[in-house]
Amino acid sequence: MPAERRVLLIAYYMPPAGGPAVQRILQFVEGLPAHNWQVDVLTVQAGAYPTTDPGLQAAVPPSVRVHRTPALDPYALYARLQGAPRTQDAIPAGSFDPRAASWTEHLARWVRANIFLPDARIGWWPFGVWRGLQLLKQHRYDAVLTSGAPHSVHCIGHTLHRITSTPWVADLHDPWTDIGFYDELPHTRWARHLDAALERAVLQTATRVTTVSPTWRALFQAKGATMGPVVENGFAASDMDALDVPVRRDRFALSHVGSLYANRNPVALWDALADLRGQGLMPLLELQLVGRVAPVVEEALRARGLLDCTTVVSFVPHEKALRYMAESALLVLCIEPFGVDTGMITSKLYEYLSTGRPVLGIGPPGGDAADLLRQHDAGVMAARDDVTAVKEMLMSHYAAWADGAPLSGAVRAALASHTRTAQARRMAHALTDAHQSA
Repeated sequence: MPAERRVLLIAYYMPPAGGPAVQRILQFVEGLPAHNWQVDVLTVQAGAYPTTDPGLQAAVPPSVRVHRTPALDPYALYARLQGAPRTQDAIPAGSFDPRAASWTEHLARWVRANIFLPDARIGWWPFGVWRGLQLLKQHRYDAVLTSGAPHSVHCIGHTLHRITSTPWVADLHDPWTDIGFYDELPHTRWARHLDAALERAVLQTATRVTTVSPTWRALFQAKGATMGPVVENGFAASDMDALDVPVRRDRFALSHVGSLYANRNPVALWDALADLRGQGLMPLLELQLVGRVAPVVEEALRARGLLDCTTVVSFVPHEKALRYMAESALLVLCIEPFGVDTGMITSKLYEYLSTGRPVLGIGPPGGDAADLLRQHDAGVMAARDDVTAVKEMLMSHYAAWADGAPLSGAVRAALASHTRTAQARRMAHALTDAHQSA
């Protein structure tokens, strides 16, 4: 058996934080020890988490030592001035609506775009570097793994690597200067130049770089990164094994689980639903939106007379979110338009697939997510303006459900390569490769 190695995993989002970013971290802390990589975690004491899910703390293995540091949070004062909780993100990414924003929100967004680079979590950088150097001196670590966004964690990794030469894997589960909302930020020219320099320094200095999709792997490789394997946002097979929930029979549950930001507003879906309901073709429809819903989305639903059949559920614990998915006759996936949207495979898609329920995607038909749906015969990715394709899928699934035989999605037995266990194995290979090449 290979010798056991130890990695220092640096991540901003750890339980009690909730949301998809935490699920990626958990797949590493749970899965890497099985591949001879013991994990210590460096994170923040009290982060500005958009959501919290304290129950996820039970998923952290007892063998994992979690080291927490303070962090300067530039939005903490702003949030208090706005009357928002300390843990609420002051300006959620991807959901900015300039029509509804106050002058203080516009100012805060300008400050975030031009002062706090690469993101508003840069206040953790000095604390993370200080504690990271202590840990690297006190213990033997064979590698450092930074996983983000926020990309500030990679700045911490870059500094530690330059000082200690410890092999370093930078795991980017989002693009940096190519992220979907990047062009919405009011950057000055010098801020864009500095941010691009930070990205370039991370990508070209890290021993290995990993990401979540083939398209984004090619993106980072073209920017000079030494790439490791694609490490997907997998699903926990144990979560699904414990979930035995039939599709609802009282209502046709059409569900979106996750945040519906302003730039993810699936207008083609709303138009299709309004048309079909206007013809009396979906009398038992219930549109379930589980998670944050941007005001512009609510406005679109109201304008089309869909609010009477819509149920909005605020953030729920992960276990309950899975139940909403499993009870649904059809699941909705939305991918916002941006320059490299073909590489976006949301973490939610893997959980959608694991439920065995079919998926209606609204996004790039030629993207990696669409390929995944085709590979597993799990659904369709319709173009954002293709109302006809959306209506056809809605009608076929509603008819099957009404006949008592709802259509199925992916076959669980075919999803073994997408489990968290499989992704932890891939990350272990990246860490071993980085360690051996140093």
